[in-house]
Amino acid sequence: MFFVVLFSILWDFAFLVSTGFCVCEQLCKKKKVKKSIRHFIFKFTNFKIMNDLEKKKQLRKYKAFATGLFVLMAIIFVVTTILQKTNDSHWIGYVRAFSEAAMVGALADWFAVTALFHYPLGLKIPHTNLIQNSKERIGDNLGNFVVGNFLSPQNIRPYILKLKVSVFVGEWLSKTKNQEILVNEFSSILLNILQKLDDETVVKFISKKAGEMTKELKINEIIGNGMEYILEKNEHQKIITNLSKQVKEYVLQNEEMVRDRVKKESFSLIPKFVDDKIAEKITQGLSTYFEEVENDLQHPMRQEITTKLDNFTVELKTQDKWKEDFQKIKESFLQEDKLHSYAADIWKSVKNNLTEELSKENSTIKNYVKKNLDELSGNLQNDEEFRQKIDHWIRVTAYKYILKNTHQFGSLISSTIGNWEGKELSRKLELEVGKDLQFIRVNGTLVGGLVGLVIYTIAHFFI
Repeated sequence: MFFVVLFSILWDFAFLVSTGFCVCEQLCKKKKVKKSIRHFIFKFTNFKIMNDLEKKKQLRKYKAFATGLFVLMAIIFVVTTILQKTNDSHWIGYVRAFSEAAMVGALADWFAVTALFHYPLGLKIPHTNLIQNSKERIGDNLGNFVVGNFLSPQNIRPYILKLKVSVFVGEWLSKTKNQEILVNEFSSILLNILQKLDDETVVKFISKKAGEMTKELKINEIIGNGMEYILEKNEHQKIITNLSKQVKEYVLQNEEMVRDRVKKESFSLIPKFVDDKIAEKITQGLSTYFEEVENDLQHPMRQEITTKLDNFTVELKTQDKWKEDFQKIKESFLQEDKLHSYAADIWKSVKNNLTEELSKENSTIKNYVKKNLDELSGNLQNDEEFRQKIDHWIRVTAYKYILKNTHQFGSLISSTIGNWEGKELSRKLELEVGKDLQFIRVNGTLVGGLVGLVIYTIAHFFI
């Protein structure tokens, strides 16, 4: 019974050590322990981020440990078998039973672990080399597992609800340095785009779109609608007032011309003073009349002009004559070669101005963008309602986008694993989990030995 107790203690110690290492690793990953304790754990558990070469060395070390334990059990079995032939001590049988069962357990678990990644001893036994032979199914199952357990609505929603992007963006934009970085990067991107654009292609695009837009353009209706709007708002009265004033002043300033005109048209028998008097009356009458038009908003002349304009507006919009006349004018100005020339001039001007503005340190565009960034930053920091609207929009958009594309995450995982070479996938997985799987071999050796010891004890004492 001494050996039963001894091996039980050894088994519990091995289990506690392996479990403790796993717990320590998880605590370090989650950073739930103090820095000094993490340093201790890193130092004594060798838990760190390793490259493939280091992982290979580690895997070989643990394989050698598990294999060495099997070899030890084999040596003990041989030694105890030889001793039993010459020595009748009862303890030899217990040790031999333990070592014999431990070898069986070690070999069984070695076969199980090896069968995951390779063909044991190169023999193509059915249901071995599972990773390489089932990579497509593994990829599909892993993709479905991630989508079903990590990207489900109930799992995503708590994280989405915690998103508060507006606060971070507002604080980031409030710093002048960050604003300058953003504006400069934006300017560099636009400049790069402008420089890479083919001028002739852009000109053709502008002229083509301009031609398409003006092809069905009915200028007579546009002008008619404009005049109709002016008449509805009674804006034409200002024009009449201004014209009446101008005519009145013109008549008064050119009284001498009116006098000369009257004399020229008068008969030679009519005295000069009569002509002067007629010219004076004409000048005063015209100036008085237009002054009345200028000051009286209800003057009959104003009403007559309004009526004429109303009729002309209707004619512009309905009569084919005006439609045809304006169509001819449009075609003469908007011919293909002229449109191309207009588009070239427009693009050249726009490109030069944008290039100059984006290249200057304190250009109008950059200052305008900085001003708007300041306002946006202030709103994001101080306007709670605006901030909630932004965060709500981001949350809803992110939630919808993730749920809409969850199948693509699964497909990405499945296709990535499916595209890997079978041997490469086995190698990657073995490097990641092979170390831990060697403890299965160790545990199998110890558990097998204990089970064999228990069976031997029961058989010895009770059968």
